[in-house]
Parts: sequence; structure tokens; C-alpha cells
Amino acid sequence: MEYHNPVLLRETVEGLNIKQDGIYVDVTFGGGGHSKEILKQLGPKGKLYAFDQDQDALLNTIDDSRFTLINENFKFLKRFLRFYGVKEVDGILADFGVSSHQFDVAERGFSTRFEANLDMRMNQNSALSAFEVINNYEEEQLRQVFWQYGELRQAPAMARVIVEERSKSKIKTSEQLKTALKRFLQHKKENKVLAQIYQAIRIEVNQEIEALKELLQQTPEVLKVGGRLSFISYHSLEDRLVKRFIRNGMFEGEPERDVFGNYKVPLKKIGGLVMPSPQEIKLNNRARSAKLRIAEKL
Repeated sequence: MEYHNPVLLRETVEGLNIKQDGIYVDVTFGGGGHSKEILKQLGPKGKLYAFDQDQDALLNTIDDSRFTLINENFKFLKRFLRFYGVKEVDGILADFGVSSHQFDVAERGFSTRFEANLDMRMNQNSALSAFEVINNYEEEQLRQVFWQYGELRQAPAMARVIVEERSKSKIKTSEQLKTALKRFLQHKKENKVLAQIYQAIRIEVNQEIEALKELLQQTPEVLKVGGRLSFISYHSLEDRLVKRFIRNGMFEGEPERDVFGNYKVPLKKIGGLVMPSPQEIKLNNRARSAKLRIAEKL
């Protein structure tokens, strides 16, 4: 199954500081590009667990005794590692982007390029789809989704228009959605606005922000002291959460201080923000918004 090159491959795997006999987790397996690179650097006693909730990713499983692929959402990280008898790991890698395969398969409904039924589920067994969001959410819920996850200034008007349009007939396809929202798609900015609309719906359908928060909260428990996390985000909502959690060990407010007045936090950042080179962006356009942050368990 065709998946494109992983973004920031060398930098992300280097960020894990791999030990040959270590235990690592790739929580966003996809096409397996990052996992293959980790396995190259592991010795015979090393172990790699990977998570992916998309059934299509199972077709990319790696035939290697050191490798286990778990067909689940990464928010269940701790639970499934325990199931395999693993309490602590040496590193966790994540690439939160939608895989190029998901974008390129028209019927999955992730891409603005294709006519498709409104779907956007990463887990194809999930009850909530883009169709449900667009046709069944209250106007206020839709406004929140567009504003919070798409950062769309015209969110209130968009929500109102969708509610008006769907009262005439259900909005079932990407083309019907575009037609309903065409007054907001000015010629020069059409692709940008559409991408924001799709991003907002996709994040809601897959509950991506909640899943990311749950994953981050588990990392201090799952990582060994000195273990690393190496996380790639693609939009400011995700990156902000990763940055705050690395800095404060929480998403809101300030952490406690110890008796010396130092913050008590579980992680320390390693290096600065890493972004793709112009050469990588030229070769792989989807890398353009990638931001890599690396941290170590204290």
C-alpha cells in the first residue's frame, strides 16, 4: 500500500537517542517509515511496539520478531503496553499528521481534492463520521468546531448556513458541503479555507485533541527515567499542547514548585524546535507545517 516518505525521519528517530536493547513505541505507525528506521537501529534484544487505529495500516505490518503492531488508538498506550507485559519504555515517537495514504484514497473523505461521501474516520469502525457532524450537530456545536479546530473567523456564519442547507436536504458528500459553503470560498483563498474546514471536521470526528491530551498525560508514567519522546505536530493546536506539556507537565496553569522554588515537572526539553529543511519541503509538500519537539523524562 502506497505511503509517502515520513516527515523529518532522521531528526525524529535521532531524537529518541536509541539504545540497541531498548523498548520503543511508534504511536502513529501509518506506512511504517519511522518504525523501519527504529528497527534498523535496534539490536536483536530491542523491541518496538506500534499503534495505529486505521485498519489499512495493518497491511504494512513488518515481519520482524522484534516488532508488534497494535490496531488501537494511541490514547490506550498504557493499557495495551501493560497487556503485552511492558511497564516502561525507552522512547515514544509520534507523527500526528494524516497519512498520505488517507489523503490519497478518495473514499476516506480526508482530501479536498476528491468527490466523496463525508467520512474522515481514522478508525473505520467509529460511529462518529463527518456526515454525523455536518448533519446532526446543533448550530452552536458546529460553530465551536469551526472556530476552535479550524480557527475560522466566519465560523458562526458557516454553522448557520450548514443548518439552513441541511434543513432542505442532507449534506452527504464533499461536493455538497463545498456548494453549501461556496460563499465563503473566495477564489484566491478557496484551498486554504477548505483545508481549515476539513481540518476542523476531521479533528472533531477523530477526537484528536482529547486523544493527544490523553497520550501526553501517560508519557511520564510510561517512559523510563532518561527515556525520550519525539513528537511531530502539524497545526498550532497540537503543537501548543505538546509544548505546554513538555514545559509544565500540564495544559493549563503553572506546575507546583519544590522547596527551592523550582518547578516540579516530569520532562525537560531537548534542543529547540525542529522544522523541515527547504529541500525536504520541496520533495514532500506535506512537510511544510511540521514541527518536531523532543523531551526527556527527568
